[in-house]
Amino acid sequence: MLKRKLHVINHYRYFQKDQKGMTILELLVVLGIIALLGALVAPRVLQYLSKAKTETAQIQINNLSTAIELYRLDTGNYPSQEAGLTTLITAPESAKGWNGPYIKKLNGLTDPWGRKYHYIFPGKHGDFDLYSLGQDNAEGGDGDSKDVKSW
Repeated sequence: MLKRKLHVINHYRYFQKDQKGMTILELLVVLGIIALLGALVAPRVLQYLSKAKTETAQIQINNLSTAIELYRLDTGNYPSQEAGLTTLITAPESAKGWNGPYIKKLNGLTDPWGRKYHYIFPGKHGDFDLYSLGQDNAEGGDGDSKDVKSW
């Protein structure tokens, strides 16, 4: 039994002597490679995220436009400019035939940048205009700052 214990202890010491840790130089090389990969990948990821917000805004505008059309079919009119898009969630007193809510949550009325969608009735480009001004919250723009519109 003692012989076996000595064998296990010697075996453990053998592996302890031969195992070496990483040197500082090896760690710096690994960190440098990780930093290089991060520098190459990060701009690409950010580009996809901003593109995703614009695409999300377009999908939300399409969904809100459909909800507005359903509201019109039920009530006979589009939501008024004064009442705005909240009439898709809460029935206004003047809306006979309201069969909503037409969207589930109040946060469905805000764009991916956290601002309310702009609703104009009567619209200049159609029966109504629904749009977001994009990331920069100013008319026009390119990329993430591009306006997202229902027309």
